[in-house]
Amino acid sequence: MIIVMSSRDKKDVDHVVQKVIEFGYTPHVIEGVARTVVAAVGDERGKERLTALESLAYVEQVVPILKPYKLAGRQVKEEPTIVNCGGVKIGGGHFCVVAGPCSVESRDQIMETAEICKKYGAHMLRGGAYKPRTSPYSFQGMEEEGLKILREAGDKYDMPVVTEVMTPEQVPLVTEYAHMLQVGARNMQNFGLLKAVGKSPRAVFLKRGMMSTIQEFLMSAEYIMSEGNNNVVLCERGIRTFETATRNTLDIQAVPVLQKATHLPVVVDPSHASGMWDLVLPMARVAVAAGADGIMVEVHPRPEEAFSDGPQSLKPEKFAAMMEAIKPLVDLMGQQL
Repeated sequence: MIIVMSSRDKKDVDHVVQKVIEFGYTPHVIEGVARTVVAAVGDERGKERLTALESLAYVEQVVPILKPYKLAGRQVKEEPTIVNCGGVKIGGGHFCVVAGPCSVESRDQIMETAEICKKYGAHMLRGGAYKPRTSPYSFQGMEEEGLKILREAGDKYDMPVVTEVMTPEQVPLVTEYAHMLQVGARNMQNFGLLKAVGKSPRAVFLKRGMMSTIQEFLMSAEYIMSEGNNNVVLCERGIRTFETATRNTLDIQAVPVLQKATHLPVVVDPSHASGMWDLVLPMARVAVAAGADGIMVEVHPRPEEAFSDGPQSLKPEKFAAMMEAIKPLVDLMGQQL
């Protein structure tokens, strides 16, 4: 249920919050541009007690939330959420480019890549310190040393950093270094991890599982938000289909479908969606045209030497060309790059 307030006075909102708690629900206050609502999440068998709150002078109405994703849905918050990550805005007309290598491999490699990404207009720096790999014999990441190097590069080139966290136990450590915590596709339904990042003060970059429906994707965001963290960015990164010509299949229609269902920002990862560097530019164009709030791409100064995902990584000149190509499209869509 959501309690739509006719008053924005803190005393009135606090009183409603206290009533929600007394009735056995968990309150979530959502401050919109035009209104304040209190979402009451819990067992709906007692919803009649919540409905009675309409008798209060400062409550406009009490409305049932029909979708299973209570906090992520537009019924709770109509206007788009803008996630602020280290001064970089994502959503609400702010188009964000996240770029960097798949893995942090060395200090020289990440510093060189960060300089390239900054030079050609990236807003945030990505890089994996912990790598979930299909094979246990593949490079697993530099772990804490990688986190230190990534943060050093981000600070030097004035870019907030985003990196993947794989287990609940890693959350406190990664939170020390990263501005944004990434939950990868393989962990989208790792509910213990979702709850852990939901308790973190850092924004969360949530990737869609390769075999997950849009509703399952939004329910994963709901897990994070139910723990109090509303700074969630959704990422469409391709799903697994029968097609073998590309690594995955970019579900581009997921962008407008998600934006219709949720107020959270939606970005696209054309690197993982295609698995091929020469498809990143056309898929980035498509993402902009579909109305995405940003893109995440892999960049490496020497992809042939990359420890992971070399075939889908852009060389510096290709990244520069992609940024030039999408600028007029971003302007055409009325967004700010």
